[in-house]
Amino acid sequence: MASKGEEEFRRLTYELRYLEQTEAAIESRLNMINAVTTDLAYASMTLESMGKEKEDAELLVPIGASSYIKAKLDSSDKIIVGMGGGVSVEKTRQEAGEIIKSRLESLEKTRVALQQQYSQVAQKIADDRGKIEALVATLREGKIP
Repeated sequence: MASKGEEEFRRLTYELRYLEQTEAAIESRLNMINAVTTDLAYASMTLESMGKEKEDAELLVPIGASSYIKAKLDSSDKIIVGMGGGVSVEKTRQEAGEIIKSRLESLEKTRVALQQQYSQVAQKIADDRGKIEALVATLREGKIP
C-alpha cells in the first residue's frame, strides 16, 4: 500500500502534467491571436493608405509566397470584408475600418484574459514543482511513512 507521501507525489505529478498541457494550449491560443492581430493591423494600415490613393492608381497586390501582381485601383472606397463562414460583403472603407477596429479590440480583450490565465497556470506549475521537490526530499529522508 502506498504511503500518504507517495499518493501526494502521484497527485502532484498528475496535476503538473495537466497544468503543463493547459499552459501549452493557452500558449498556442496566444500565438494564434497574435498572428490574427498582426494580420488585422496590416489590413488596417492598408485601409488607411488606400484612402490616399487615387482611382486608377497602380498597386502591387500580394498573391502569396512573397509574390505580387500589378493591379489598378478601381475604387478606394469599396472594400470586400470577410464576415466568417466563407461569407464576404462589400463595405465602405470607413465601415471596413470600424469592423477591423472592433475585431482588434475584441482580440486584445481575449489576449489579456489569456495572459492572465497563462500567468496563473505558470505560477501554479512553479508552486507544484516546489511541492514535488520538497516531497521528494522528505521521502528520500524517510520522514513520511
